[in-house]
Amino acid sequence: MIAGIDHFVLTVRSVEATCDFYGRVLGMRRLDEPSRPTALLFGSQKINLHQIDRTFEPKAKTPTPGSGDFCLVAAVPLAEIQASLAANGVAVEVGPVSRAGARGPMISVYFRDPDGNLVEVSEYPFD
Repeated sequence: MIAGIDHFVLTVRSVEATCDFYGRVLGMRRLDEPSRPTALLFGSQKINLHQIDRTFEPKAKTPTPGSGDFCLVAAVPLAEIQASLAANGVAVEVGPVSRAGARGPMISVYFRDPDGNLVEVSEYPFD
């Protein structure tokens, strides 16, 4: 019945800081449209951003910055992600480590964004 994920929402303290981080570190593109949340585009998905003092309806029951924990699949070798993290002073909390992803075995690194969300970036080594 479900084919995939189109987007998810992060509640953040600062849309500007979040866009800067994800653009600089992971190469995501910012999209601003009138009367719509700012979005970060990557692949065929996006992350909508709700600033804590300017959320959109409908929204989560208790939106909280830093409560996100999600996994992104890299479009480049994981070594390139690690190099970008290092170049931007982003500490890797865990990894690279083996994990079981939706499509099978993968290798992951974990780090935090400016709000403290846990971001996992993975590669499927046999794709």
